[in-house]
Amino acid sequence: MGAHGRAARNVTIAKLGAARGADWVGTSVRSVTASPERRTELRAEFELRSAEDVAATLGNMKGALMKLGQMASYLDQGLPEPLRIALADLQSGAPPMSSELAAGVILAELGGEPHSVFSEWDPVPLASASIGQVHRAVTLDGRDVAVKVQYPGVDSAVAADLDNTDLIFNAIGFLFPGLDPQPVVEELRARLVEELDYRLEAQNQQLFADAFRGHPFISVPEVFHELSTSRVLTTELATGAAFSEVVTWPEEQRQLAAETLYRFAFGGIYRIGAFNGDPHPGNYLFGRDGQVTFLDFGLCKRFTSEEVTTFEKLIQAIVIDKDLDRFRALVHDVGILPADSVVPDEALLEYFGHFYEFVMEDEVMEVSPEYSSASVRRYFDLSGPYADIMKQANLPPSMVIIQRINLGLYALFGDLGARGNWRRIAEELWPFVDGPPSTPMGEAIAAWEALATE
Repeated sequence: MGAHGRAARNVTIAKLGAARGADWVGTSVRSVTASPERRTELRAEFELRSAEDVAATLGNMKGALMKLGQMASYLDQGLPEPLRIALADLQSGAPPMSSELAAGVILAELGGEPHSVFSEWDPVPLASASIGQVHRAVTLDGRDVAVKVQYPGVDSAVAADLDNTDLIFNAIGFLFPGLDPQPVVEELRARLVEELDYRLEAQNQQLFADAFRGHPFISVPEVFHELSTSRVLTTELATGAAFSEVVTWPEEQRQLAAETLYRFAFGGIYRIGAFNGDPHPGNYLFGRDGQVTFLDFGLCKRFTSEEVTTFEKLIQAIVIDKDLDRFRALVHDVGILPADSVVPDEALLEYFGHFYEFVMEDEVMEVSPEYSSASVRRYFDLSGPYADIMKQANLPPSMVIIQRINLGLYALFGDLGARGNWRRIAEELWPFVDGPPSTPMGEAIAAWEALATE
């Protein structure tokens, strides 16, 4: 993307900001003489217009800004409802590229037209997102596959967005007024470029597919490496229900889905030292028996043994031993708080303890939408009771993606009304505890693990 393309993206966001600003001025003027009821209506109408404009703008841009809109759409139950609703479409869909463009990518990357490389090819995409779109196909030897095709030029679009940090700051400002966007921007800059290389994603997905092959509840589609390149990724075709359907299922089935999501998200850290860091609902397909198929491994974090050991020490100190002095020392050692910070014990425990609250006590805990929203705001509300800690705190690179998973799970669990004894499930996953199975799902997994080690 040349200077003209970058300028065009800048102008698009600038126009959006100017339009929203002018609209807000007009709304404010009309509100001066309006009744309280009418002022409420005017505010709601403004929020709806803003939501539609932001969603439409990000949805048509592709690249980093589209990814940002997807993140915001599932991140915070505390977003204004019109904005959250308008952004929801970004979770699973974006304007697709033409069938001719997709075919051109297949020709350039795999050396032939789609109908010569595959025995069947559907030119209508199954899904479209921020970086590529997925087509259904059948291999020459008769296997059903999903083929992810990267949008031509999206690498330049992402580079343009990430080169212009102010542009991303402004976009985040539309979605989270008052948010300090620096941690989000740094996370995007560090990880989003990796998503552009589908060879890396294929390696990530293969790692998870090998680790969970035959698992009774976690499914990862197999990779067809001979039909994959840096811009095309071919994997086993998966089927299942979308998250929007799951939230309407009976209680027992929703709880099974939540337990599988939890076990996958945190079990991977200790099982294979890796973490799939993109927890939006479009990346999951569900079965009513609790099985979940996990898609999209473009954004993964691989941890060193030292980093995993740090996570274990923090959990041991604050959750198991409840040793606040040792936890404080660890927080300083890893750089979460500077060595010269002054944070009272009560504030330290109340703020950081919340992020371990899922597992702090051996008891059943339910995650409501209200709890989910309050948890997310703890990360972003710089005007709240924890402002002093938040202004001092810093997330080491190894922990940024974990916090993104936390935020995503809070939102998903709030929608599911997830309820469970997360402490006992976590103790099954923590190798330094190695707890016994605590649920029927845990018993089935333990039986699978026993067979796998024979």
